[in-house]
Amino acid sequence: MTFKWYGLAPLLAATALALVSPVAAQTPPNVLVVGQIAEPASLDPHVSTAANDFRIAVNLYDGLVRNKSGTLEIEPALATDWIISDDGLEYTFNLREGVSFHDGTPFDAEAVKFNFDRMLDETHPFADTGPFPLSFFFSSVENVEVIDDLTVKFTLNEPFAPFMSNLASPTGLIVSPAAVEQYGADYGRNPVGTGPFKFEEWQSNTRVVASRNDDYWDGAPALEAAIFRPITDANTRVAEMLSGGIDVLLETPPDNVAQFRDDANYQVVEAVGPHVWYVMLNAKEGPFTDVRVRQAVNYAVNKESLVNDVLQGTAEVSAGPIPPAFNWAYNEEVDPYPYDPEMAKQLLAEAGAEGASLTFLVTEGGSGMLDPVPMGTAIQADLAAVGLDVEIQTYEWNTFLSEVNPGLEGKADMAEMAWMTSDPDTLPFLTLRTAAWPEEGGFNSSYYSNPEVDALLDQARVATDQAERAELYKQVQEIAHEDAPWLFVANWKQNAVVTSAVGDFELQPDFGLVLRDVSKP
Repeated sequence: MTFKWYGLAPLLAATALALVSPVAAQTPPNVLVVGQIAEPASLDPHVSTAANDFRIAVNLYDGLVRNKSGTLEIEPALATDWIISDDGLEYTFNLREGVSFHDGTPFDAEAVKFNFDRMLDETHPFADTGPFPLSFFFSSVENVEVIDDLTVKFTLNEPFAPFMSNLASPTGLIVSPAAVEQYGADYGRNPVGTGPFKFEEWQSNTRVVASRNDDYWDGAPALEAAIFRPITDANTRVAEMLSGGIDVLLETPPDNVAQFRDDANYQVVEAVGPHVWYVMLNAKEGPFTDVRVRQAVNYAVNKESLVNDVLQGTAEVSAGPIPPAFNWAYNEEVDPYPYDPEMAKQLLAEAGAEGASLTFLVTEGGSGMLDPVPMGTAIQADLAAVGLDVEIQTYEWNTFLSEVNPGLEGKADMAEMAWMTSDPDTLPFLTLRTAAWPEEGGFNSSYYSNPEVDALLDQARVATDQAERAELYKQVQEIAHEDAPWLFVANWKQNAVVTSAVGDFELQPDFGLVLRDVSKP
């Protein structure tokens, strides 16, 4: 069946009914309705930083390479194969023939060059369609050269171990140059890729609609369309799932997982991936400039209770900035801070910080944030038990990011945060280096700084031997544990609930919501 725009009318009417009357709601046939946790900020994959946005983007776009389903192994996508020079400085990709963007323009080497030059070259005519906050993934790229229509070569200024995994990340997705030229800074509301689904419409705070790409190079999807509905309140998402208003419930509240698991009408899908949930501590001003106070809050918070009681066993206690899913780079000798309120009180007394007043920024919900309000409230209570006066300020997700990403200075002492990554380099490089302070373009919003950590991370990026990289990351974990730039909380076991009618649904270790193989009557 060819899916035309006029065919969306009954589909959208049904979705509108679901919004107005959830008790009577039923999703349209062969259309998957996904309950997202927040409104997307942008569908330009080079501009966005949120997994919530990327869950849509990975269905609209392709990259040169992608992660093989169910793994973090690299496989071909828009590139059929590639050659890496012996010195690790040149990557030559042969591109897939006969692929077009959804706007009918050809995918070719010039399009690839446009994408990366746009992110990396400040003089590029469309550099102002940014900012491109994750372009540092490709900061080692010195030049992108078109060899011929279907061959493109990347020249790096130094060996860069995460390069291929970064190409497989959402920031490596390829956008239509013609669409960027047409829409400029509004491109993020008018996305055009080569992916299995084509963008149709975005109604703010209501839905994003994408239709099947019948000409998709990897075979047309079974689904006629996918609708992504932002439903910020977790209880409302659950109610929509129970009433038939959505087919996929993302980031299921822990209290409801068992309920769905025991109901034959639903499937609970789980997967372990690289995820870190933490609380940033402002090391630039206020009580957390003293390492003893940062250590104290790590002792004060009962993280076992958080993961077992609040999160109902859907996570594990975190020990540092690199999650155990990267088993080759994870330092098993670094243990989580134990729950020790008396040690916390002793450290606070030594630092002269007893009774300190703290401002704590909490989000209502967002990418991988794990029941952020109940978690924030529980953390507040544990800190109160050791004498700290914590005031919580709560924000909607995108507003929360606009407060936190520019830095905590002058705003707060603490802020929740979560990251899902596909390489152990990403999170510490982006959030722990001195050069990643917000004014430098990074996400080190807590202003942590340690020259030894800076040097180790710089070395790990260029180390092409995995054993050498692993040792460097393990040293980073040891130092970060001692310095305690964050309150280390949890590593999530991601989950979703789908109706029993949905087939071949799989959560990915990279936290992408890949729908190209999903079916539904």
